[in-house]
Amino acid sequence: MKFNTSNQPLSIFSYSSLTDIVLLLVIFFLLSSQFVIQTGVKVKLPDSKTNESSEPTNMIVTITSAGIVYAGSDETNVEMLPLKLSEMLKLSNENNLVIRADKTVQIDLVIKVIDAAKSVGIGKFTIETEKENP
Repeated sequence: MKFNTSNQPLSIFSYSSLTDIVLLLVIFFLLSSQFVIQTGVKVKLPDSKTNESSEPTNMIVTITSAGIVYAGSDETNVEMLPLKLSEMLKLSNENNLVIRADKTVQIDLVIKVIDAAKSVGIGKFTIETEKENP
């Protein structure tokens, strides 16, 4: 039995196996990654020993250390917050508001945000915290 051997490089390369592997890797990373909706506003969240993970939601109010209030990614003030929250409530079927307040924010501003949310019919609130480092 005689085999044909040659020292010439392959002139045709099949990309089908390479694209299959890349597609499988993309699908793997998409399925294994976690999708958490975060606004672009940076805040230092308060620490908590019993931090629980919150469910991803579109209804997020962020309060910065300067007292600036964001409804989602839109900057607003406390007086206009009920209007923004009612718009967010219409677009979402959720009844849970996540409050991301900086640890230096005074509690009366957080209470005003909760009052604004209650005035539009939001009944559940979550104050986001970070896991305390030992």
